[in-house]
Amino acid sequence: MTTPLPHILVTGSTRGIGAAIVEGLAGRARVVGHGRADGPGVLGADLADPSATERLWDRALGALDGRIDVLINNAGVFEAVDVDATLEFWQESWSRTLQINLQASADLSRRAILHWRERGVGGRLVNIASRAAYRGDSPAHWHYAASKAGMVAMTKSIARGYAAEGILAFAVCPGFTMTGMAEDYLASRGGDRLLADIPLGRVADPGEVATTAAWLALEAPASMTGAVLDINGASFVR
Repeated sequence: MTTPLPHILVTGSTRGIGAAIVEGLAGRARVVGHGRADGPGVLGADLADPSATERLWDRALGALDGRIDVLINNAGVFEAVDVDATLEFWQESWSRTLQINLQASADLSRRAILHWRERGVGGRLVNIASRAAYRGDSPAHWHYAASKAGMVAMTKSIARGYAAEGILAFAVCPGFTMTGMAEDYLASRGGDRLLADIPLGRVADPGEVATTAAWLALEAPASMTGAVLDINGASFVR
């Protein structure tokens, strides 16, 4: 009897790490991606809208014939706000980053857990966090670091809370990865100086993060639930 392919929802799948994850899962899973707008294999949803996650989950469930086995929360923003910005802009920036990076992931994770509980067969959650969760980030990116630290804490809480039900949770913490966001940041902050802080001598390739995420989604042993894997060229070790 042929084992059915896992059904997977990947958020933020139209570029960078997300696109690499979808590519890495090709042939091994049935995948629905997510982006700002609908496209081939992609469901559009603006995660800055607090109601968008409900619609995204329901549409993904429909596209995958009522079964989602794995949720990969990858969507995120990396937008600067200076400490001397107006209070209004400061708070708007924090709210937007936390909504997209953390709250949307939490809302989708909640739906996934309820779905897996209803089905009674367990599931897997993979959160793409960041090195910033542990070592912080630039003075203009407190909110980004805070959102990713929240992602890590959420992952560990889910792992501890639902392991007995077969619900597994993992997180990946990349350092700089050569995506559009990282390229802009490297250029703005002086790439050579930042690269000097990475013992490996280069930033990660999206495929390296994707390989790890796909392994966690499909193959990692259940006893690894709650694990957080670093991919940062030894620029931060724990």
